[in-house]
Amino acid sequence: MGAHRRKCDWCGSGTPIVRDMDPVNPDYQYWCEECARALVIKGDPIETYRELEGEPIYGRLLEEHCTLKRFYSFATA
Repeated sequence: MGAHRRKCDWCGSGTPIVRDMDPVNPDYQYWCEECARALVIKGDPIETYRELEGEPIYGRLLEEHCTLKRFYSFATA
């Protein structure tokens, strides 16, 4: 299935912007912007990730909403 057809693993409707490269549950690897934002705000951000849209959308979410200084890894293909 191509990335343009894939839907968010959590909500099932949004277009994924980020992939969790080290998921706790492999059923939840692809996240849309809204669901990814909810994870960050809840305090459970994706730590090892790959941006899917070519723009650092998830990186900006981390910068805007993450107050805890942790190390995040941007995974390259």
